[in-house]
Amino acid sequence: MTENLANYKFKAPVPIRFSDIDAYGNVSNTIYLTYFEIARLSYWKEVAEWDWNNCGVILGRSEINYLKPIKVDDQIACYLRTSRIGNSSFDVTYVLVKINANGEEEICTTGKSVCITYDYPNLKSVPIPARERQRMIDYDEPGLITNTN
Repeated sequence: MTENLANYKFKAPVPIRFSDIDAYGNVSNTIYLTYFEIARLSYWKEVAEWDWNNCGVILGRSEINYLKPIKVDDQIACYLRTSRIGNSSFDVTYVLVKINANGEEEICTTGKSVCITYDYPNLKSVPIPARERQRMIDYDEPGLITNTN
């Protein structure tokens, strides 16, 4: 699987914690979703400027493609973008890279999450707020977002 990093504008550094590591010095496979979550929250704060008092987000589905191991001493970052926007759900795609001493990046993991906008007090999905929707489209376009409305 080849992922074109030129399609990704947003990149978040991700710290590797001691608790992320298994007995062999690798990042445990269960931790990758946490790395996606760290990047996703940064994206929502910085790009979408998500108003959490107005609308929440829950995960409907996540998938991970493990390509190369990440070790305790690696420096890593996560690229992400919104790749599909529907009425009350949207997809976020991820690429985890490790950065070598020369600054070159090696793709280690790819993934995708289906995010659902959610009204917690009323326990139901709701349409994506117009402002956040437009900010994601403006940031990740042109031509990269599939609009399924």
